[in-house]
Amino acid sequence: MTNTALTSSALEPFLDTTLETTDLQGLGERYGGKVRDVYLQKDQKRRFLVATDRQSAFDINWTTIPLKGQVLTQISSWWFDQISDIMATQVIENPDPNVVVVKDLTMIPVEIVVRAYLTGSSKTAVWVNYKEGVRNYCGNTLPEGMVKNQKFDDIILTPTTKGEDDELIDANGIFEQGLSTPEQWAEIEEKAFAVFRRGQELAAQRGLILVDTKYEMGYDENGVLTIADEVHTPDSSRFWVENSYQERFDAGQEPESLDKEFFRLWLREQGFEYGDKSTWPEITDEVRVMLGTKYIELFEKVTGGTFVIPNDPDIPSRIVKNLEPYISK
Repeated sequence: MTNTALTSSALEPFLDTTLETTDLQGLGERYGGKVRDVYLQKDQKRRFLVATDRQSAFDINWTTIPLKGQVLTQISSWWFDQISDIMATQVIENPDPNVVVVKDLTMIPVEIVVRAYLTGSSKTAVWVNYKEGVRNYCGNTLPEGMVKNQKFDDIILTPTTKGEDDELIDANGIFEQGLSTPEQWAEIEEKAFAVFRRGQELAAQRGLILVDTKYEMGYDENGVLTIADEVHTPDSSRFWVENSYQERFDAGQEPESLDKEFFRLWLREQGFEYGDKSTWPEITDEVRVMLGTKYIELFEKVTGGTFVIPNDPDIPSRIVKNLEPYISK
């Protein structure tokens, strides 16, 4: 189903009311991630994940994108429903289009990254490392002679540490640092591969390729491994358009992308260099609307549903109202 109302003019009213940050007094202890503001109610053993409209890339917070937070929350909620038979999920309820109430988990201090293709542009990306001669990548032996955007024979697990600077790590490094036991890691790997394969299957039904993704997992109060944060969103995953992939690959062109990689490539095309601020381009309203449109297109492409554009552009006020029942007076 296609959203016939999805035009640039439909998103323009939201440019001035994007959600850059939140300060929800009484909701709980607050801390902020790259995109989400998280509030912890420890006594109730729950957290509130409030998806803002912040847009980051290369560990830089660039701007805000209209309705991005709603897209991330709703596409992730859809995916949680699709994988709930594979493993336990964090979700308790969704009181607002930008908010999900989740279980308070003991998180595994590792980002669980699954990859199906030799691609990427960040310092931890498999292609960036491969072209520099790396052939043992997070414990995976990579064959010689591969080219960018080529499919692996099978999916691989490539974890990274969590922190200000994510670092590549392999299973032995995880065990040596006490981040997980071998028994725990075996289950984590099994579940990560199963969730990714389900993602590949459902994406293919919609004419998309799930290229790679990152998962976060933790343990609930009963010791059950539980998937957390987000699943297969355009911020955590890379999607390509399937019917043009092979032709573009054969021609040495970049695949058609429906994810945040489009923004990274756009930055590179503008001359962006990480260490030189004079090369950092201005993010115009036109670019912000374009990115917002791409996020919504991906939601509709993946889920087959129609994204509902809010009638009232005052997103921050709506969130406050919908979270009032959870706020301590």
